[in-house]
Amino acid sequence: MRFFSDNAAPACQPVLDVIAAANRLDTAYDGDAWSAKLDAAMGEVFETDVSALWVATGTAANSLALAALCPPYGAIVCHEEAHIQIDECGAPGFYTGGATLLLGSGDGAKLAPDEVERMAGRMRGDVHQTPIHALSITQASEYGMVYSPDEVAALGDVAKAHGWGFHMDGARFANAIAHLGCAPADVTWRAGVDALSFGFVKNGGMSAEAIVLFGDAREKAAEIGFRRKRGGHLLSKGRYLAAQILAMLEDDLWLENGRAANAGATAIAEAAGDRLVYPVQANEVFVKLSADEAASLRARGFDFYDWAEGEARLVISYDRTPEDIDPLAQAIAAL
Repeated sequence: MRFFSDNAAPACQPVLDVIAAANRLDTAYDGDAWSAKLDAAMGEVFETDVSALWVATGTAANSLALAALCPPYGAIVCHEEAHIQIDECGAPGFYTGGATLLLGSGDGAKLAPDEVERMAGRMRGDVHQTPIHALSITQASEYGMVYSPDEVAALGDVAKAHGWGFHMDGARFANAIAHLGCAPADVTWRAGVDALSFGFVKNGGMSAEAIVLFGDAREKAAEIGFRRKRGGHLLSKGRYLAAQILAMLEDDLWLENGRAANAGATAIAEAAGDRLVYPVQANEVFVKLSADEAASLRARGFDFYDWAEGEARLVISYDRTPEDIDPLAQAIAAL
């Protein structure tokens, strides 16, 4: 009955199994056999050579990647409702040593090239303003909206034209790819993305996320390694994190879980009908609910998050079965 957050979902069984398998003596930090396989495993997913580093949280993945793309005196363009602005307690500024977030707008918490160019056009280029060094987008967005490959590529062209780094917050990357049905490469490096925060915790992992670097950005891997240590994210038993990621990459478990979560969200969306605030493209459903209607659903045992006034957010995790989802769908349809 819980549809509050996919962060609360259990770790999937293959992840638990591989943690147990990794529970033996090996080299500490990131010198273990599992960590050594990450680059190649991620390279297969993205069809190119990559550099991949594990960290324990999405906040660290985003912030460490941005720190490598933007100096302390620089600025990062993002949406005003991006997770790095709203929900990370200033971590990007902390890890970058003081970089500024420049906030843009756009429906569904998505940025468009025209908006980014408008923001760039406001910069004089003199020493009195913070120069833009990076662009960051969220895939899927905070409203569950997905950027298509063409949309990412258009933003990538803007970033390249200005000489900026291009970062993608992929906390729900699996859900986005499941919706798009495209190759992961098409919406990342082929579209100009330099650094991806590849999320696993929301999608069946226990405590592991990945920073994935593409192209010339791979040269930042050593720097991020130092930043990871300095920032307290070089776990001495990092093999447990690497093992989780490898387990989820094997046989595309990450994508299978993303599809399962999306399917549940689609079922809720069909029941919600005209109550939908945004089209459902990932595993988040935003619906219009009055205070009385929300109270009625909670009285029946459903747990969810109040969003804007008169709106609620329902998040479907990979492990929700039709038996879990159907009662909520029926309850919403009957309001």
